[in-house]
Amino acid sequence: MSTAKITIQTTVRADLPKAWDYYTSPEHVTKWNFASEDWHCPSAQNDMRVGGKFVARMEAKDGSFGFDFEAVYQEIRDQVGFTYAMTDGRTVETNFEPVEGGTMITTTFDPEEENSVEFQKQGWQAILDSYKRYTEAH
Repeated sequence: MSTAKITIQTTVRADLPKAWDYYTSPEHVTKWNFASEDWHCPSAQNDMRVGGKFVARMEAKDGSFGFDFEAVYQEIRDQVGFTYAMTDGRTVETNFEPVEGGTMITTTFDPEEENSVEFQKQGWQAILDSYKRYTEAH
């Protein structure tokens, strides 16, 4: 398995404050944090400070599988970006950049070793695309 980081990206038609709020506020996270329509995110908590925890419950709608995605913030740059470490030690960095017509969000993360890099990239990109659809629709 490659140890190279994986990068995903989208540009959302929203100003930076809205893009940041919809990405980080639990009441919004529960509306978009899933890769496909047969999954959902029934709950989320976000203690957005260095050392604070992000927890999102991710479940198949049919109840067949679910897990808590948990991470601890290592760095936060308000409305610029953040870095957190997942429970297995892998890190994720997400950055927000104002661009013409909206905000570009770029996430770079350490891959895990169970699934292919392409599978992981597709899954994380699908969640980011869900965020984009939700944010632009509201």
